[in-house]
Amino acid sequence: MSTENLQLSPADMLHADTNQYLTFMLNGEEYGVEILRVQGIQGWDTVTPIPSSPSYVLGVMNLRGAIVPIIDLRKRFAMQSIEFGPTTVIIVVRVENADKARTIGMVVDAVSEVYRVDEQTVQAMPDFGGNVRADYIKGLSTVDDKMLILLDIDKLLTIKDATVAAA
Repeated sequence: MSTENLQLSPADMLHADTNQYLTFMLNGEEYGVEILRVQGIQGWDTVTPIPSSPSYVLGVMNLRGAIVPIIDLRKRFAMQSIEFGPTTVIIVVRVENADKARTIGMVVDAVSEVYRVDEQTVQAMPDFGGNVRADYIKGLSTVDDKMLILLDIDKLLTIKDATVAAA
């Protein structure tokens, strides 16, 4: 099929510059990750701790036959820990770094919505100075009068995190 005959529908053209984000709650704020990276959502279950791992690596869990490292995003963001409750879930995502892909689970307070975000409306994180680390924030966007913090999970969750936990 030649590309000259390729036609985009009006709906395709309308959404050509948009990505879908799965949003979740963490400490009362709404964060988003690209939905194409999400491999699943599972209710909270216990994990097997791994000695000498970073404090935010809770351990590993067997998910459908695969051993997956589980990261507590509250601890990763240096937020106060809370007791896991009925809305606590693990979002399983695919992380890609250094030509490798790995599956990692992120513990969050609750899943929120799936939003279509126009990439042209995504704004850069304001500069707070050298003390605030924001390299894992892709940008900020407003959807339905809510501010979404869009995460770059490749920078937030590294293969190193997964390797430490899996070792």
